[in-house]
Amino acid sequence: MQAAPPAPVTTARAFSALPSTLAVRPPSLTGALRALEGLLMRGGQRTARRNAWSAVLEDRRRARARREAQSLLEAAAAAGPQAT
Repeated sequence: MQAAPPAPVTTARAFSALPSTLAVRPPSLTGALRALEGLLMRGGQRTARRNAWSAVLEDRRRARARREAQSLLEAAAAAGPQAT
């Protein structure tokens, strides 16, 4: 039994056979801006990320404290005045 002859290679087939990492795309504006930002902010980027994360953690702490205070106020209001 003979193997089937190979199909003729067309440009569309050859292009689709390439991995997507080899496909060349023109740079987008977003990609260019990110590259420029990376060059300009290389030294301070670590500090900026650390400061941003600290701000996120502080916001979460404040939100938790606000929720706890709100639940305490609601519990106190629901109890109503107590007779002595």
